Formats: sequence, structure tokens, C-alpha cells
Amino acid sequence: MPPDTLPAQPGRWLWTCRAGFEPHLFEELAWAGASPRMLGEVLVESEKRPAEPPAFARTGIRVVASFLAGQPSEQLAQSIASRVTEAVPTGPLVLQSFTPDSPAGNRLADEADAVLEAVRTRLPADRLLEETWRARESGATLVELCVAPGVVVVGSVPAREALSLSPGGRQRMRRPGDAASRAAMKLEEALVSLPFEPGRGEVCVDLGAAPGGWTQRLVARGARVIAVDPAKLIPELAGLPRVEHIQESAFAYTPEEPADWLFCDMAWRPIEVAQLLAKWGRRGWATHLVANIKLPMKDKNPILLRVRHILVEEGGWQALTIRQLYHDRDEVTVTAHRTS
Repeated sequence: MPPDTLPAQPGRWLWTCRAGFEPHLFEELAWAGASPRMLGEVLVESEKRPAEPPAFARTGIRVVASFLAGQPSEQLAQSIASRVTEAVPTGPLVLQSFTPDSPAGNRLADEADAVLEAVRTRLPADRLLEETWRARESGATLVELCVAPGVVVVGSVPAREALSLSPGGRQRMRRPGDAASRAAMKLEEALVSLPFEPGRGEVCVDLGAAPGGWTQRLVARGARVIAVDPAKLIPELAGLPRVEHIQESAFAYTPEEPADWLFCDMAWRPIEVAQLLAKWGRRGWATHLVANIKLPMKDKNPILLRVRHILVEEGGWQALTIRQLYHDRDEVTVTAHRTS
């Protein structure tokens, strides 16, 4: 890790990740032949964007310019605005700023906000899209200002190609007051990234459901949930007409009919979980998949390669994504679907 954050090189890609996972992101990019370079905490640069988005990347932007910190704020803001106008001459923009998600980076939050506002006033107001959620449908370009210790990096990416629409990929979800555990936030973040979510009346199977964090959020969406776990669910779920609790192992359970959605968040060995999910895909027991895979302390990337192979080649799951989301810790979130 460099002692000070290095400036990013224009034309290359800047990636962010969870603090401590820089070596895993670097390794992914190296395996993809993307010539990575470690810039500092949370920040990794690469020569190109791999065909498969890196699992450990929260967001990725193509670098437009990089500035050393310390110059007058007015001059910096004008320089950034000029480069943004040159790099993205037409079309709507979503302008955001972020700091690296590290102790040193988080101390710069106020500075990042100030830079953002100064740049915003120097761009045409009619180009700035305020409703970030409309960025993809509007064909907007996501422009991000990364304010890191000693460096300000400007980058952009078409919103339709962005890994996340949240600044720096930090999609913070609120924990509902009645949530059984923090697992609810992981599910909410996973569903935000999908073009659709479980609808009213759809059948969801929740493998390893106890204590019921995911089941609780699915029921709140109007879904019918089959919760599979030998352990008990929270009392709030007992007796609900749209919850059926099957008290047996997820590995032994066989559904009576195909489900619309398969959900899984079990603290179990990743390869065995992947094989279980592959069985569901191979046998056509579910159409959509959202699962959380726990990772070992070592060899994370080799394990993810095996997980991907098992789910796609053995399970027949399609459009597979593997991402370490903001609310994930030593784990990744998997989404996929299958067609009959």
C-alpha cells in the first residue's frame, strides 16, 4: 500500500472497494489482464475495464483528470468543471462526490461536499439531473469527484454501465425498526440493484431463514414466503398467513412446486452453498436467485471462481452477478435468473 494516495492516470479506471479488500480487488484485475495499480486505501486503478465487473469493486469510473490537493478552491473547482465539460460535452449529468471509505478518507467528507457544490455552480444547471434514480433511463453520465488524502480524482461512466448509482458505491440502507437483524439491509441493497423485485403474491423460498430477517422484508413486499430452517423464527412471523415455516435443513428440503424466487443467506461453507443453489437451478425449482455467499479468510478469489463455475456450468443460472455490496462483510451477494 502506498504511504500516500497516488494520483490516478487519465484514461484509466478507478475502482473503490471495502477497506482491507484492496489486495483481492487488485488480484481480480490482474487475473483479467487489466494491469492494476494500487493507489491507496480503498482505491485501485486499472488500464481497462474487465469484461466481468470485479466482484470486490463497489464502483468503477473512467478517470478524466487528477489534481493534487492544496491548490486554491476556486481554481480547483474551475479546473474540474472545465475538464468535465470537455469529457462529457453533451447530455444530462449526475454529479456526485465521495471520499474513500476509510478513517483517513472519511475525515474529508466536509471538503468533498464543498468541492461538489463549487463545481456544481460552474456547470449548466439544465444539464444536472437531480433525480439520481432516473439516471439510467435518461441516458445520463455519472460524474464522480473522489476527494482522497492529497488527491482529487474526477471520473465518469455512463449511468447504464455503472456498478452503482450511489457515490463511491456506498449504497447505505436504513435498518427498519422492526428488522430481526442487520441482514435485512443486505437484502434491501441487493434488491435495489435488480431491475425488478418480488411482487405481491409471488412465491419466495428463503433457505436458512432463521431468525427471519429476509423473510420479514419479503413479506413486507407482499410475497408469500416458505422459510426453511430447523431453528425458530422471530415471534412476529409466527402465524402470518403468508409465511410457511419448514423446520428442516436447507440441504434436505425439496419444494412441492417451483418458486418464483430463491433466497439464501446461510453461514455455511461457500462451495457447499453454491452446489445447493446449483441444484435448484438445474432442477428448475426457482426462476430468480438472490444469495449471500460467505468467504474464507484466504483464497477468496479462487473460491469465487469455483462458485461462478458451479452456478453457471452446473446450475444453469444466467446473467450471474457476484458483488461485494456496501453492507456485505466477509461475503458477496449473488444474483441470477434462469429461463425454462
